[in-house]
Amino acid sequence: MARPRTITDERLLEAAREVFLEQGVSATTSAIARRAEVSEGTLFKRFTTKEELFEAAMGLHDYGLWRAELLAQVGQGEVRRNLERAALAQIAEAKRLFPHLTAVFARGYSPEHNPLLRRLDDPVRHDADAIARYLREETALGRVRPHDADVAALGVVGATGQYIHREHLLPCEPGREAIDAGRFVRGLFDLLWPGLRP
Repeated sequence: MARPRTITDERLLEAAREVFLEQGVSATTSAIARRAEVSEGTLFKRFTTKEELFEAAMGLHDYGLWRAELLAQVGQGEVRRNLERAALAQIAEAKRLFPHLTAVFARGYSPEHNPLLRRLDDPVRHDADAIARYLREETALGRVRPHDADVAALGVVGATGQYIHREHLLPCEPGREAIDAGRFVRGLFDLLWPGLRP
């Protein structure tokens, strides 16, 4: 009969997240095991590599849930509102995840030298692809005017990426008023929607 687990996966991931945020991706599995008060063997029974443990601890698999939600809205509701909700969800997910990504990029920006980047598989490209697909499908239904969906999607993703960088990764400069996500998204689509409206 197998021994019952003495530590939950949630507690193990919490300990790993703490150590990774303190020490970066170079943190050792022995340091994580010490923090979780388990053996390294226990870590590797549940996560086959340190990269897999890092991804799970940092929630890197939880990004992009908004994509499926947007695509499920094809032909339903108002297109502009669907795009605004998707942009707000993207910003909320990125705000939660971006501080964790700094630990990924500490290893460098080259996928050849940073296997974590290869495993993430370019989430920004997937964001743009999801928006472009949504726009193409809505165009086919006559709910959006014909346009270059790839360019429009890159415009949305580029703007939201810049917003996230400015508002959540850089310290607020003295005298500069922060722009809340709702204001940003409404303003963005005030500019873009006239070119998409049928």
